[in-house]
Amino acid sequence: MKKIFSIRGMHCASCAFNIENELKKTPGVTSAVANFAAEEAAVDFNEMQVNEAALNKAVRRVGNYELVSAEQTHEHAHDLKAAALKGLRNKFIVGAVLSAVILLLTFANFLPTRTSFYFMLILTTPVMFWSGLLFFRNAAIAIKRGRTNMDTLIVIGTSAAYFYSVAITVAPRFFVAVGAASDVYYDTAAVIITLVVLGKYLEARAKGAASRAIEKLVRLQAKTARVLRQGKEIEVPIERVAVGDHIMVKPGEKIAVDGVIIEGASAVDESMITGESVPVDKKPGDQVIGATLNKSGSFIFEARRVGSDTALAQIIKLVREAQGSKAPIQRLADAVSAYFVPIVVLVALAAFVFWFLFAGKLFAFALIIAVTVLIISCPCALGLATPMAVIVGIGHAASKGILIKNAGALEKAQKIKTIVLDKTGTITAGTPKVTDVVGGDEVLVLAASAEARSEHPLATAIVAAARERGLTLKKPKGFKAIEGFGLEAEIDSKKVLVGKPDLLAERKINLAEFSNDIERLQKEGKTVSVVSSQGRAIGLIALADVEKESSREAIVELERLGIEVIMMTGDNIRTAKAVAKRVGIKTVLAEVLPQDKSTKVRELKKAGRGVAMVGDGINDAPALVTADLGFAIGSGTDVAIESAEIILVKNDLRDVARTIRLSRATMRTIRGNLFWAFFYNVAGIPIAAGILYPWGILLSPMLASAAMAASSLLVVLNSLRLRRLRI
Repeated sequence: MKKIFSIRGMHCASCAFNIENELKKTPGVTSAVANFAAEEAAVDFNEMQVNEAALNKAVRRVGNYELVSAEQTHEHAHDLKAAALKGLRNKFIVGAVLSAVILLLTFANFLPTRTSFYFMLILTTPVMFWSGLLFFRNAAIAIKRGRTNMDTLIVIGTSAAYFYSVAITVAPRFFVAVGAASDVYYDTAAVIITLVVLGKYLEARAKGAASRAIEKLVRLQAKTARVLRQGKEIEVPIERVAVGDHIMVKPGEKIAVDGVIIEGASAVDESMITGESVPVDKKPGDQVIGATLNKSGSFIFEARRVGSDTALAQIIKLVREAQGSKAPIQRLADAVSAYFVPIVVLVALAAFVFWFLFAGKLFAFALIIAVTVLIISCPCALGLATPMAVIVGIGHAASKGILIKNAGALEKAQKIKTIVLDKTGTITAGTPKVTDVVGGDEVLVLAASAEARSEHPLATAIVAAARERGLTLKKPKGFKAIEGFGLEAEIDSKKVLVGKPDLLAERKINLAEFSNDIERLQKEGKTVSVVSSQGRAIGLIALADVEKESSREAIVELERLGIEVIMMTGDNIRTAKAVAKRVGIKTVLAEVLPQDKSTKVRELKKAGRGVAMVGDGINDAPALVTADLGFAIGSGTDVAIESAEIILVKNDLRDVARTIRLSRATMRTIRGNLFWAFFYNVAGIPIAAGILYPWGILLSPMLASAAMAASSLLVVLNSLRLRRLRI
């Protein structure tokens, strides 16, 4: 089974790398992905071999970490993060106050030197071992396990400055005897710890903004439900609602869980799921979705899906899993992070040896150079570069009704050059609709009256059209369906026949008066039904699976993005071309059998262009899997949705173009983040090592710690810009 865990105590890229490796080595774990930006781990494991306690034990072996199961409420996980944020804030405040006093003692000289040293020792110690306790604890566990992480760099750097200063304070004569400098660096150690904690606090706050998409979804859930039990209406927490419960919903209330109406009627605002702003009329037998809003009437419904099985819970789960997944572009950053810390330690040691032994500088000078190298080299910006942008991008998509199942799909979308669109249910609404009536309202009244007893989709469309026009239907007699051709009935003592032109021609009914109209409508790809009364044709009704209002605009937007659009359908070429012409598609693949759709997609892929497939039916599933990227219309079948990597919840074809624009923007952000992270370290480490010292430029450890914090914060803020992207 696959579960998502929040991880307490994970605060750097190396933490994520070590946690992920330890989980992967745990017997019974199939796969594990630790996400530094989300502070979560997605673990696929065999419950028969390993349990959550064992997983928690595994992560504790590599640091002071704790797994918090997603089975606990999101509010609980949110509270834990809020507590951690408050802890960082308090540690920063204490560190900042004490560091300010230490700096005052360092530069004011209003106390004797030895006294000042001891005061600074007393003040620096709590900053080091309380404000910086987390770094020391995790570094100790990592070293014990033969590993390194960001904490290793901070601890080595600040400890060198601190303990050197302690030695100068308690044994000054020894250092004078060996010709070493007698300066202390308490201010360096205290300010570095304080700035790193500040950076972590600001970073945590900014990262919290990235998860707001999930929080908004969670807040949509109802807290309680009015359940009818033993003839009484009682209000219970949402967690206590069970499948089969009958639930009362009053005007203005949220629907608690997914179910089916058994009594009453209303209009329900389903915009949070479908994006449709107009409330949907609901009656007995209709499905209702948990967290949607009841607008007018009252009704009772039976709970069918509760807890983690509701539509909203599944959406939240999908978004969380996607945000925790890794994009292929992240592999480079992971590979660098794995070896980065040991290399930095070697660089710092080499810099110390060079300046102390070969350049003839004082021990303290060489030590400060080494400390600066260690502090500036934190790989956090590198570790945040990809996952931070992925979290924001996928969250932003979810807020627009676009569910992206994994980071790989988000990355692939930017490479798409050809999009294949299924016709029925994708470009069109998927249900027939009356488009033309030749002969006036009398024709429609007779046809609808005759069709009223039929359950055929065309009959349903004709009856709906008559009711939309406010026409009064008549009661038919002697109704008889003619399989595959039409039907006949007696209305007002007149024999009425409604059906295909071939049926009426077979019955020797003259169609010459309407032949031009029949030919014209059929060329437009419409289904034509002829209506006759007493053996004489009196009019025509044309029906078509009409295009969605957004389809033409969607095609224009896709072509504007430089993408070739192809329509693929099993319909005949005449109907297909008529639909394609109306929506502006130039390339049509018609009369394609369901089993051949994936073959056609495979042929398009051979051209070397990224191919995406958009569909909604069972027969689209193989093609969705075969394509480089599959989009499923949200109202489509479960099979299509399971087969696709991106789900368009609002059934709006324009969301395909929005997804591609978002993907391109996200990948630009990731590349910008990676460039900055690499540039920062490539430029910062040599400067910290003293390469510019011959020209009088030497980086201080305190400035290095500020730069380190600023680099991570810059990556986070750059990623957060995606939240404001208009797609």
